[in-house]
Amino acid sequence: MKILAVGLNYESHNIEMKRTFKSETPVIFMKPESAQLKDGKPFFIPDFSNEIHYETEMVVKINRLGKNIAEKFANRYYDELTVGIDFTARDLQKSLKEKGLPWEISKSFDNSAAIGNFVSKGEFQDIQDINFHLDINKETVQKDNTSNMIYSIDKIIAYVSQYFTLKIGDLIFTGTPAGIGPVKIDDHLEGFIENKKLLDFHIR
Repeated sequence: MKILAVGLNYESHNIEMKRTFKSETPVIFMKPESAQLKDGKPFFIPDFSNEIHYETEMVVKINRLGKNIAEKFANRYYDELTVGIDFTARDLQKSLKEKGLPWEISKSFDNSAAIGNFVSKGEFQDIQDINFHLDINKETVQKDNTSNMIYSIDKIIAYVSQYFTLKIGDLIFTGTPAGIGPVKIDDHLEGFIENKKLLDFHIR
């Protein structure tokens, strides 16, 4: 399986990061299977970074094989979703960007994709109108609604399927809104879709 992730998909986060770059298509990067962190296992801060940031995102799971999927049919290719964390080694990313180098390792290291428990999309009337949020130590630090995505889930699926064959079990991280920040040892992270807690783990 593979993890596809979308950058720059909430205007609030673009403003937060002082980005002036505007993309006419979704910005895509990838994480390997080894990036998965699930089942409530703790996240251990790696020794190669002093600034690990959380980025809360809606995540969808692909349920059928697909290539060159039309947007109008994209909803057939996933039936479960959850909330996830795209962990980023921000100091490493910044250093690599300043040198004009690829920054994949700052996003794709082991356990950098925390994944919650999946729920059926049938629980929601409109996939593009779902509230999600992250609490750290019982305080809400990041929240938004999928209606604020620049590119909808179906548009993302149609776009990435032009370049990558989507396979059963593939995951798509759909982008983070404003509110990102650092984590530290002993932090307790809890991720929610609406009022349902789907993600619950600690930083070690």
